[in-house]
Amino acid sequence: MGMRYRIEILDVITDPGKLTRPNEDSFGHNSDSAFVVDGATGLGDRQFMPGHGSDAAWIAAFSALRLRKNLTGACDVRAVIRDICKQAADEFRSVAGDQPRYAWPLSALAAARATPQGFEFIGLGDCCLYLLPDTSEAEVHMAIPDAFQREQAAAREHIHRVGGIGPSGAADDDPTTLAGLRRHRERQNTDGGDVWTLGLIPEVADHLTIHPLSLTSSATAIICSDGLADLVALYHAYDAAGLVVAARTSGLASLVDELRRFEREIDPDGLEYPRFKQSDDTTAILLRLTMD
Repeated sequence: MGMRYRIEILDVITDPGKLTRPNEDSFGHNSDSAFVVDGATGLGDRQFMPGHGSDAAWIAAFSALRLRKNLTGACDVRAVIRDICKQAADEFRSVAGDQPRYAWPLSALAAARATPQGFEFIGLGDCCLYLLPDTSEAEVHMAIPDAFQREQAAAREHIHRVGGIGPSGAADDDPTTLAGLRRHRERQNTDGGDVWTLGLIPEVADHLTIHPLSLTSSATAIICSDGLADLVALYHAYDAAGLVVAARTSGLASLVDELRRFEREIDPDGLEYPRFKQSDDTTAILLRLTMD
């Protein structure tokens, strides 16, 4: 009898960055997979899709619903992603009609999947997986390895020019920053760009990051949106292994509390830790990858 690969969910949290704004993250899991979807804050002039508070929250929920059902150990992952994007495009355009590309909803994705052959990471955008094997060093898996450095550099330019994140707690209230964010958003999911995200473009399935998690032992992992990842990538409160150990020891809620202290008490204006929002939506799943 061959090796069995199983995923066990240990803890889950999702927390809005601001109580007066919708939580634009979503998540899910089934017997074979676990995933986080982070809707990118909309840059259009208005909301189109009803019922979720924002178009970003809509695309995250739309994708998560279908991933829960279809991201199985035996599925064709690229076909699943292609179908989600096609369905989302049809639904969005049936409501919104033709809109500028910067107004199209999109999201980041990170997933762990158990297949008959082993575990694998699946990713688009800047969600990530922190993996701590029982018998080896921690690993970080994401579709864009330098995504956090890129965003911090762009945020630093905004902070330097404006003098802080801004009174609204979100940098896109500044017209110059908004114009730059829109230009960047329009390059996503194009042959001329280098960022591929889950949204309205079925061709992103061809650019999906899928690679095996080559484990020789069972492991503990965190799948998260970039909100929680800031504890490692921006605030440097933990390294990858330390984050997983802290979650396993104290729970994910304690990590979100720590994140909020950095965002709201230690550096609310982003002067020390440059970012585009004071507080970001934060979603994470703590899980075990078991081999037996």
